Amino acid sequence: MSRVKRIVARANQRLTLQLAAGLLAGSSLLSSILGLFRDRLLNAAYYKSYPEGIDAYTVAFIIPDFMFFLLVSGALSVTFIPVLNQRLARGNKASAWRLSSSLVNFMALTTLAASLLIIIFAEPLVKYVVGPGLDEAGRGLAVSMMRVIAVNPFLFAIASVITSLQQAIGRFTFFALAPVVYNIGIIIGITVFTNGITILGVQVFEGGIMGVALGVVLGSIMQLILSAVGLIGMNLTYEFKIRWKHKGFKQVLRLLPARSFDQGIDYFNTIVETNLASRLAAGSIRAYQQAFTLHMVPVTLVGVAISTAAFPQMTERLATGKVDLFRKELQTVLRVIVWLALPIAVITFFTRGYLINFLVNGGDQKMASILGVLAIAIVFRSIYHIAARSFYAQQDTKTPLYISIGTISLNILLAMWFVLELKFDVYGLALAQSIVSIVEVAVLLIVMQSRIPGLLDVRFVHAIARMVSASGLMGIICYISVQAFQLGAQDQSFVATFPKFALIAILSLGSYVWISHIFQLSEPKPIIKRINNFFFKQFRAITK
Repeated sequence: MSRVKRIVARANQRLTLQLAAGLLAGSSLLSSILGLFRDRLLNAAYYKSYPEGIDAYTVAFIIPDFMFFLLVSGALSVTFIPVLNQRLARGNKASAWRLSSSLVNFMALTTLAASLLIIIFAEPLVKYVVGPGLDEAGRGLAVSMMRVIAVNPFLFAIASVITSLQQAIGRFTFFALAPVVYNIGIIIGITVFTNGITILGVQVFEGGIMGVALGVVLGSIMQLILSAVGLIGMNLTYEFKIRWKHKGFKQVLRLLPARSFDQGIDYFNTIVETNLASRLAAGSIRAYQQAFTLHMVPVTLVGVAISTAAFPQMTERLATGKVDLFRKELQTVLRVIVWLALPIAVITFFTRGYLINFLVNGGDQKMASILGVLAIAIVFRSIYHIAARSFYAQQDTKTPLYISIGTISLNILLAMWFVLELKFDVYGLALAQSIVSIVEVAVLLIVMQSRIPGLLDVRFVHAIARMVSASGLMGIICYISVQAFQLGAQDQSFVATFPKFALIAILSLGSYVWISHIFQLSEPKPIIKRINNFFFKQFRAITK
């Protein structure tokens, strides 16, 4: 046991911002690859042969995920971490542990009640809220799967408090690995549980797509266990009680509603989109969800990973009154995110057919077109996470909330107009998302600029302009590469498609780094330095 503690303690060492961002990006990439494999398995089994079933599976997630986003999700990290850091900075660990225990217990009780309500009201929720357009069989399947997946908010809530505690003190390893094991659980559901479950020669479960829902629950349990392992060696004192009068706990509860409502109203948009998509052709829900999920992969790898790693340090800057350092770090993080997100968005647009081929063997025109419309949102969704966190670092959850209410309302109106009135089909949902992502980020940055003068100064704007120009020139190279390595009728499998995509991506990104260097941007310098060091070492080895 002592050896296990040493291994866990070593994994839980405090990381620098660069290492934390790298770890989170790496784990997000691994999780995304597993998610890609998971979705490819699902699509191969059900997307074309049973579109009603795959739509029902997608619908089943909406309400449980909505409750998690409403009650927990990002609300915890941006309200709990700043308050916890204040106590840890003052060396008051006892108060920090009491706060953590109270929050675990509070979230467990709240989400347990939510899970029970979902189980009870699953049928009307599917029939009237998220899947009114499903046929009777699809609706019944969605209800059954939703009742199974309803346990997720409860399990996720406990895991989220635990991992938020680890984030607050700069320990990201187990937080980073949690989504990976969640995807592994779902993959087990697809590959094992769908074939049925037999115990001691007795078949206890017949199998089918319901097995995937069981895999979701398995993944949630595995994620919670892994998160709990990360507490080993932290000397956390847990109390099975809620200290309602604890100042820190009351402070978190004051901050929580605004951020929770912000998260909830954001996900409410997903409910509306699913409702609208259910009225279209069978498979539309899945097609939109898959394209949306795919466009969120780079957002997670770049925007979420970097913002999550930077957030604790940003809160520390403000907690110690170092506003100038806060502004400098915010500018740096913004520049890095934009520099990374721009080429990814351009490559995503031109290689959308390749990317969808990774999800659906042989590709799918509808998914590819949706992804093309969502490509522009990649840049602004990536920026959004650090833009919003700049407010949360100031313990201001209300301003992003007000902005979200306005932009989500705009998104819903545009989606309904594009789909129901202009008959843009499911593509109207993607177009609304892209437009609103631009508006939301623009408003957030304008407000933050008014609070921190000099944030969007001339030097910063000029740098962004050079990045846009570099990505535009790279886009030409990417387009030419796509034309040179077009997918043929024989390119149906992942193995056949990936080499061409990889070659296009390498050529495009390599040219982007080179053009950025010519434009005298600082962001590519570390990359170019490492490349030079590598080739210099190789040259020295050859000449010896």
